[in-house]
Amino acid sequence: MNLAQALGFPPDERLLIINADDYGMCHSANAGIQLLLAEGAISSATIMMPCPWAKEAAKWAAARPDVDVGVHLTFTSEWNTYRWGPVTRRQTVPSLITDEGYFPRDCRTVETRAQATEVHAEIIGQIRLARRMGLNPTHLDNHMGSLYGLETGRDFLSLVLGVCAGNGLPFRLPRHIPSSLQLPSAARRIHKVRVREADSLGVVIPDHLIQLPFSLRPGETYEAFRESVADALCSLQAGVSELYIHPAVITDELMAIHHEWLKRGMELQVFRDPWIREVMRSQRIRQISWRNLQQLQLHRQRQNP
Repeated sequence: MNLAQALGFPPDERLLIINADDYGMCHSANAGIQLLLAEGAISSATIMMPCPWAKEAAKWAAARPDVDVGVHLTFTSEWNTYRWGPVTRRQTVPSLITDEGYFPRDCRTVETRAQATEVHAEIIGQIRLARRMGLNPTHLDNHMGSLYGLETGRDFLSLVLGVCAGNGLPFRLPRHIPSSLQLPSAARRIHKVRVREADSLGVVIPDHLIQLPFSLRPGETYEAFRESVADALCSLQAGVSELYIHPAVITDELMAIHHEWLKRGMELQVFRDPWIREVMRSQRIRQISWRNLQQLQLHRQRQNP
């Protein structure tokens, strides 16, 4: 039985989760993501708990328990002048921070410097903080892939999967990786091992992961971007796919934070676009949410305590 069947759908059904990453990163991101969630244009979002606007995001989500919101495990702080650091306060986590007290800007630094005990403490801290703010997370994923070992082959996914198993949370770890995707051989070996580990722990993972280009391509218009999104939707494979985006309302705040503000505005616009919604309908793509996967995971855990 494949994942689609386990969720109650035909085995060849194309099921899609659209997740908005970086919820809580800034007010502009919160405004855009909340608009998409309220309209049902996306399936879910994940909050960056260390960020300055996480409180606003968690408060909004906690008042709407029908909305799927998870935790975007954060161990990097990539922008030049807009920075954040660990939520862990009651113990020191020196391997996770720069001399200024922020997370490092890149994943390689996390992989080479972070100590597993401190990573685990921060993972637990971010989930607990979300719950203290009234949120009941539906899933976990990871900002910038800093815990996946994609740079050096040193990953922290065993820690993450253990936390997921203990908290009834599915996780963004695609079961299948396209052969065309450029990944180091070490990362591919890690992936196979961690998929088996997720299955052994009963952590539900999606079949496929779809990533839109993070940066605006030279000369790319909204219409060209919309076409690329349509192409991605039309090429969906059978099973459960997650497509993750970074939408935001374009404001002075967003433009002051980073240079990719135009692309984030396009990602907000495209999933409200009736043409894209028609593509999904014509392709018979069924939009589901992370809560579907969480309910399956919890059901299986009750059946096999």
